[in-house]
Amino acid sequence: MNDWNIYPRPSLKRNGNYKILNDGWTLNNLPVKLPFPPESKLAEYEGKITQVYTYQKKLELPQEAVKCLKSNGKLMLYFGAVDQVCSVYANDELVGHSELGYFTLTCDITKQANEAIANNDPAILIRLEGEDFLDHSKPYGKQRTDRGGMWYTPISGVWQTVWMEWLPESYISKINYDVKESLVTFKLCFNEEENDSEKTVKATLKTVEGDYNFLIKGNDYSLDLSSIEIAGKKHEPQYWTAENPYLYELELDYNGDKVETYFALRTVSIEKVDGVQRICVNHKPVFLNGVLDQGYFEDGIFTPESPEEYKKDILRMKELGFNTLRKHIKVEPEIFYYLCDSLGIYVIQDMVNNGPYNFLVDTALATVGLKKNDKNRYDENQKEWFKLSAFETQNFLHNHPSIIAYTVFNEGWGQTDSDEIGDLLKERDPSRIYDYTSGWFKQQHSDVDSVHIYFRTKKLKQELKPLLLSEFGGFSRAVEGHIWNPKKSYGYGKCKDEKELTDRIIETYKKMVLPAIPLGLCAAIYTQLSDVEDEINGFYTYDRKICKVDKNRIAEFMLKELKTC
Repeated sequence: MNDWNIYPRPSLKRNGNYKILNDGWTLNNLPVKLPFPPESKLAEYEGKITQVYTYQKKLELPQEAVKCLKSNGKLMLYFGAVDQVCSVYANDELVGHSELGYFTLTCDITKQANEAIANNDPAILIRLEGEDFLDHSKPYGKQRTDRGGMWYTPISGVWQTVWMEWLPESYISKINYDVKESLVTFKLCFNEEENDSEKTVKATLKTVEGDYNFLIKGNDYSLDLSSIEIAGKKHEPQYWTAENPYLYELELDYNGDKVETYFALRTVSIEKVDGVQRICVNHKPVFLNGVLDQGYFEDGIFTPESPEEYKKDILRMKELGFNTLRKHIKVEPEIFYYLCDSLGIYVIQDMVNNGPYNFLVDTALATVGLKKNDKNRYDENQKEWFKLSAFETQNFLHNHPSIIAYTVFNEGWGQTDSDEIGDLLKERDPSRIYDYTSGWFKQQHSDVDSVHIYFRTKKLKQELKPLLLSEFGGFSRAVEGHIWNPKKSYGYGKCKDEKELTDRIIETYKKMVLPAIPLGLCAAIYTQLSDVEDEINGFYTYDRKICKVDKNRIAEFMLKELKTC
């Protein structure tokens, strides 16, 4: 049984008229298990990894799909994510192309399906031709052909769920929510854009008091939840926080196209509190006590064995007293963000880097304070690819309340014109906080000041902007039998056992974090959630089997001293 055979898009979910297509694929004519990259153990792929590759599957059309198509319906095929460049063919006809390895590729295969039905052979041959030369002009994250240290095993090919949906001739293709206090604006998109203003969608809002029914006419509809009545009782708006992750469920019906979705009331702002600038959620200051979460797994690399592993990671960190994940240099499948929304944890989402990197300039010299500015590091092609990926990240994640901040550039990796690009992103979505330059090479416009401190503790100064200690710690502890690369592992200071690692983490918080909070420190992001390949500086081992610290001591300290959820 494939644990990924669940509907992969919680923000716009349909029941019944879809089929998961992770089974039955070949890669270069050999069996491969999806949605796992072929480089991983979970893919069970026995072939050679090649830079040019071909996936293939014979797609049998369910009777329900055939019936829908005979009624002028549509058949859509989705690839959750494919690394790095790919083209999809249905019965040898091009139906889709993608050059961004972190986002869904949508293919309309209605024509090919109808031709197959007309020929009394309800099957389509799907072929995905891809290539992955790890082109650094496009976003690549922490993948590197010569992996090692802080750069990891590269992946290629399909690494997220594949599925299809059969839909009516006109259907809801997307919904976005814009939230201001208790006012929610629903913005609907349909596959047929003409005459959208004449379209009417029946909506049912699920609340603690009961159902609230209303009509959405056209593309936009605004609803003030503080003014509605349900069963004769005025509704009390429920606001989302990590401590109280309340989600409003919404059912939509457009001429029989029924979808389930959700949203939350949550605002993020920077406000002066007790004389210093603070990050506030729903106008109340929060301290973002978090960990770096790189989203790598020993057996699946980019893709865990099941979505349950995402849930376990979130709960592991909440158990230790943390309330924030910094999702580092990777965009996950949507199910991850739904779990953050529903379980209650704040997310600082990094944009995926591309472009040049130089260890001496970007890491070694910068770590000791020798820093330069960020001009003229990209050519225009690389700059446009970064912007395209960053825009798509915003589009993909717009509806998720857990995402309260974006990191634009990390430690100068491919950084250029950070004020210009950060301003563009903020203009597109002003509902989040933006850390333009995490670590160093800061410019002028960032919402926050952001520093990385390794190998030492440092007295943090009061800044005019909210201060993020966006990376620190990283102390290593090797656990025999749970080391991915025993010949070459590293961290930022060795600890011999559980007690020493726990002592050192708590001591660092006491010396560097706690004294800076009254001065305006708003976030502390410890490196990191788990070990990753050579790096053995996680709270958990890479296989997630061993927690390397004293859970009770860490949780007691965090909950008492930092008042996290």
